[in-house]
Amino acid sequence: MIDDTPNLDPKTDDISPAGGRDFAVSLMEHLAVATFVLDLDGRVIIWNRACERLTGMTASEVVGTRNHWRAFYDHPRETLADLVLQHRAGETDNLYVKNFGDCAIHEGLSAENWCEMPLIEGHHYLAIDSGPIYDSAGKLIAVVETLRDITVQKKAQTALEILTMQDGLTGLANRRCFDQVLDTEWRRCKRERQPLALLFIDVDNFKSYNDTYGHLAGDDCLKGVADALATSMRRAGDLSARYGGEEFAMILPNQSKEGALVVAERVRNVVEQMDAAKTPNPPARRITVSVGVAVTTGAGDEETASLVAAADKAMYQAKQSGRNRVVMSSTP
Repeated sequence: MIDDTPNLDPKTDDISPAGGRDFAVSLMEHLAVATFVLDLDGRVIIWNRACERLTGMTASEVVGTRNHWRAFYDHPRETLADLVLQHRAGETDNLYVKNFGDCAIHEGLSAENWCEMPLIEGHHYLAIDSGPIYDSAGKLIAVVETLRDITVQKKAQTALEILTMQDGLTGLANRRCFDQVLDTEWRRCKRERQPLALLFIDVDNFKSYNDTYGHLAGDDCLKGVADALATSMRRAGDLSARYGGEEFAMILPNQSKEGALVVAERVRNVVEQMDAAKTPNPPARRITVSVGVAVTTGAGDEETASLVAAADKAMYQAKQSGRNRVVMSSTP
C-alpha cells in the first residue's frame, strides 16, 4: 500500500507524534477513513485500504504515480491535496461545491464536492480534508488527504431543500422559492441592465368554481393551471410558481415586453383550452385566467416590490376588463 522510495527519509523524517515512520504508515494504512498521501513531487506514497474500498482503485495502480485524480474524476484535475501542495488555496472556489478553506494554507483545506468516481458506479458526494505534514524542523515533507462519502446525507438534504421550495399541491415553486429567485434575478437585472419580466396569473371565478364542483375538482383545476404554466415555458432559466391560493406567477429573466406578452398569451390560451375538471357530474367545463405583465430594465431606482405591484395591478385590470385576457403594465 506504500511506495518504498518516497521523498520521506525514514531515518530523519518523523511524521507520527508517537515517533517512527513505520508506525505512522501502519496507522494510516489501517485507518477506517479513506486516506492518501502525496510527496513533494505530487506522487502518491500512501493509498490506504479504506481509499481502495471507496474509489475502486488499488494501491498497486496508483502508488508512485500522479494519477490519483483518476479515482475521482474522468478528466485530469487537481485534488485538494494538490492545491495544498502547490499553495493554490484560492482555486478551491472554482473546483469545489463547498469550500471551508478560510484558514491559512499551512493549516490545510476542507471542501465538499460531487465526484464522478469512474471506477465505481454512480456519482458520490465527498467531504474532503487535506493538510500539510511537516518534519521536526518545520519543513514540508508531504500532504495528506482524507475522504468521507456523505452521498446519502447530501441526497437527503437536497430532497428536503426541494420540499421546502416546492408547492405541495401543484409541484411548482412555492412562495419562498419565488421570493428568493425574484430577488436574485432583480439584482442581476440591476447589475447587467438586462430586462426582467414578471407575470401574475389569477384563475377567473375560482371561488365559484370551487363552491360548485367541490374542493377536489378545485385542486384538479389548480394542478391543471400549473401544468399549463410548465408547458408554456420555453427556457431553462424561467420559473413558474404558485404565489398563493389561485394566484400563480412566472419570472422571465432577460425577456422583452414583446416576448413576455407572447408567453402570457400562450399561458392564457393553454388554460382556456384545457379540461381542468375531472369530476364526471356535472360535465367538465373550461376555465380561464387573467394575466398581468410587468417588465423592467433595472435602470431606475425601483425595488422588487414595485415590479410585483405593477404585475399585480395589471392582473386586476385584466379581470376588471372582462377576464380571460392579458394586460401589460405601463410601469415600472
